[in-house]
Amino acid sequence: MRWIKKPAPVEQSEREPGLSAYQQAMRDRLLAAPVVPAPEPWRRVAFEPVGGLLGIGFASDPDSGRDLVMVVSHDGHGLFDAVTGEKIARDRDPDPVDSTPDAAADLSCPGLGPVAGNRVRIAGLFGGGLHTTTEDGWTLEVVAPAWPNERVLLSGDGGLPHPGPHGERWWHIFHSDYSELRAAGFSPSGRTIAVATSSDLSLWTTEVTSH
Repeated sequence: MRWIKKPAPVEQSEREPGLSAYQQAMRDRLLAAPVVPAPEPWRRVAFEPVGGLLGIGFASDPDSGRDLVMVVSHDGHGLFDAVTGEKIARDRDPDPVDSTPDAAADLSCPGLGPVAGNRVRIAGLFGGGLHTTTEDGWTLEVVAPAWPNERVLLSGDGGLPHPGPHGERWWHIFHSDYSELRAAGFSPSGRTIAVATSSDLSLWTTEVTSH
């Protein structure tokens, strides 16, 4: 009988290697950065409680071209004007077949209000994503130096590692330390930032409200 020598089992590391000095310095810098207002031309226009929020998506008003934000939650669907933060449409009892985006291959739900008849792709609990950059050089990042609490960073320097001082070329604009982050990103136009958690929606815009 021919004996075949079995290979030695691969030893498994008992724990992950520690952070390098560079990684630790970056983590410490992110942890030390407080939440600050977004820089001009951005202005915050909404912090809207939405219980049981599942996801959000962007649409465009067919008449004005303004950004709209659709919210999908356990309590139904809502539509917000991204320039004013105003809720402009509500459906508390959507068709169960389309009430959540996981029912569609493209993670979309039927629009409402001025975008009724169209479908809106939703990013959040069931997957999907939003734009993380704009044509004029802004970048949005989600980091978790103290996981599971996630932070949203806005920057004009191209993203991590952010060599410049906090508050000059990069800004920590949102800290999700009380609810689960669902989605964060720019609208396709680049004029709106939306950050959604399981309990609320925050909006920033670069547009000026006309009177």
